[in-house]
Amino acid sequence: MSPEAVSSDVTCRVVRPGPNIVGKQALTYAPAVSAESVGSRGLHMQLVTLPPGARAKAHRHEAHETALHVLSGVAGTWYGPRLEHHLWSRAGDFVYIPAGVPHLPYNASRTETCTAVIARTDPNEQESVVLLPELDGLRPPDGDVMA
Repeated sequence: MSPEAVSSDVTCRVVRPGPNIVGKQALTYAPAVSAESVGSRGLHMQLVTLPPGARAKAHRHEAHETALHVLSGVAGTWYGPRLEHHLWSRAGDFVYIPAGVPHLPYNASRTETCTAVIARTDPNEQESVVLLPELDGLRPPDGDVMA
């Protein structure tokens, strides 16, 4: 892109996480980069904090990819059309979730908090969240594999 094509109001910014919100997925987020905060058109970044034993509601992000970087703790994630697959992510790991894939993340520790940075190709974060209550019962909390 040529310098002439860049609007004069485009600028780089430092963004601190905003106040915590509880998303549709039942997790606590601290939004940072978004359409609302900086006018982002294709990206959203935030922190997610899962207290010990916390879990999300089964959901997918319609037409949006998600990437996470785990900062602390250990998370388990059930994923797939019937939540039939499972993965572990630990501090230092990166996780990729393709657009439209059902998933149900949870904190795999009963004593430590799990924190991650999330980046998604949805600049408005919650608009692409589709809850899947019919899948929640497939993986009840007492069946979560703990670290």
